[in-house]
Amino acid sequence: MLQSFTRNYYDNSTEAGFEFTFFCDICNDGYKSSFIESETYNKGKLLRGIGSGASILGGLVGGRLGNLGYSADRASDVLSERFEDKSPEWQKEHERAFEQAQNEARQHFHRCPNCNSYVCDACWNEDEGLCTKCAPRQEVYVAQARAQAMKRNIDEAGQAATVWQGEIESKTTICPVCGKPAGTGKFCNNCGASLEMRVCPKCGAKNALTVKFCNNCGTNLAEADAPVPVPGLCPNCGAQNPPDTKFCGSCGTKL
Repeated sequence: MLQSFTRNYYDNSTEAGFEFTFFCDICNDGYKSSFIESETYNKGKLLRGIGSGASILGGLVGGRLGNLGYSADRASDVLSERFEDKSPEWQKEHERAFEQAQNEARQHFHRCPNCNSYVCDACWNEDEGLCTKCAPRQEVYVAQARAQAMKRNIDEAGQAATVWQGEIESKTTICPVCGKPAGTGKFCNNCGASLEMRVCPKCGAKNALTVKFCNNCGTNLAEADAPVPVPGLCPNCGAQNPPDTKFCGSCGTKL
């Protein structure tokens, strides 16, 4: 049974020869061993060549050796076969080739004494004698820490930044006249009624047009909106009369 020096490998062998790829346990980069031809396959190829010639000769003399033609046809597809039904000789070659490939690949891997991983040169910290997962290189770790700190500082600055300084003004969304959604403009989209907010004359708070009392100080907005009477002003014709006048001098209406 094959047992690799690293648990991370792939067998690329075919009946024609043997080749293995060993992978780094951290980055998964691989090293492919040199291809070793199978002596068993080469011998069989020679025999298959003889069998192919005999098959052709058999066809010329009446086909008495034609049953050997199957071996020649099958030989053209031998490279696509894997390990099923291989001969004992091939299996022994396979084991020897695997051992040779391991010896070749070991030169390109390091075994971490801390986590027992096999890693390539790029993932080996030669200063600490450990893999870069157990002991990251100082310059790489510092650069990573600086990048993370930069991202964190940018996020914190973004949270504290003021990017909009406008005023948030609420507007009546339901028209007080028609009772339908009025939109976001100054006038109702359905009936054209004004959607401006009513300002309390006492505290300055803004209230919806349908509100009768200020929602901030309780002032009666209906009384606040009532017109203030002007002394001497005639309610009938609008003529201005001197103060304390009892009847309008223009139309005679009682003041």
